[in-house]
Amino acid sequence: MRLEVSGVKKSCLRERFFPIVPILVLSFSLNLVLIIWMPSAKAQVSAFESSEGEISGTVLLEADKRPAGQVAVSLKSRVAGVFRSVLTDFEGRFKVQNLPRGTYDIAVDEEGYEAAETSAQLDGPSAKLVVYLRSKSGPIRQSSYTVSVRELKIPGKAQNEMRKGLELGAKKDLAGSLVHFLKAAQIYPGYFEAYYDIGVAKMAMGRTDEAIKAFQRSIDLSAGRYALAEFGYGYLLCRAGRPAEAEKIIRKGLEAEDATPQGYVVLGEALKLLNRMDEAEKSEREALLRNPNIAGAYLVLSDVAESKGDYREEIQDLDIYLKLEPNGPGSELARNVREEAQKMLAKSHQQD
Repeated sequence: MRLEVSGVKKSCLRERFFPIVPILVLSFSLNLVLIIWMPSAKAQVSAFESSEGEISGTVLLEADKRPAGQVAVSLKSRVAGVFRSVLTDFEGRFKVQNLPRGTYDIAVDEEGYEAAETSAQLDGPSAKLVVYLRSKSGPIRQSSYTVSVRELKIPGKAQNEMRKGLELGAKKDLAGSLVHFLKAAQIYPGYFEAYYDIGVAKMAMGRTDEAIKAFQRSIDLSAGRYALAEFGYGYLLCRAGRPAEAEKIIRKGLEAEDATPQGYVVLGEALKLLNRMDEAEKSEREALLRNPNIAGAYLVLSDVAESKGDYREEIQDLDIYLKLEPNGPGSELARNVREEAQKMLAKSHQQD
């Protein structure tokens, strides 16, 4: 399906960037898309102000002590109710920052391995862990969509190109990172993660038609089971003024095993464009419940509040966003919107 986005009407101050913010633990895909799509954030200001430390570590395969790359690590605070879920990098490392102090339960869950569980007490600026994964006894069901298993099939050269792309992406070198992602896909044509990263980089560079093709290629290669590609495609459908189609593809992505909370943010935008404001708000709350580090959710929530004439709530949402992303890609726009909301709030008080 070909998607045309040229000529899309911009809606005054209400057009959002939706940077898919850098979580830096998935792949450049989620990292960079978040730079131009949904900035990162905290669920509420008080949680942000009390965030003081980080938990980091390494996940290894117990049998031979090899790094367990791209496996899911979940952290849950016993007191603060904070929940985070990240993926290890290709060297098995993970890091979760801006955490309030307290005790955290940590779980590592990967198909083909026994679930590993541990805990960590965060009393200072950081806590470090080493977690081992033990293979399950008996036959293990192979899945081409289990990232760690797929890694065994991906040539080392292709993985090295991906790593180089990630490093340049972290430095915001879009053109340089794109070169390496293209090489990774050339070396291993089935590398649907690389095609997604290609799509993200091209979207950030304003090459929308090429980004669409890359996302579609990722979806095709993964048989529609790679959620990030569907979220990216859904986002572009929203930008093209086709939210009903976007809702379908985003919801499909949310059904995938690798679905991330960012999908709920994009879904909320689609629902907002469909004028289903209550559902949009619910979707954003779902995103923040699963990961309180998604600032873009507050942009959508501010729109929902404005639609209801609740300018005080709109200002509060924008304040949280700006506190979390004072220099983010949507910050200047958010300040302009906030100024207009303040005027509307003052006007409403004068009429009372």
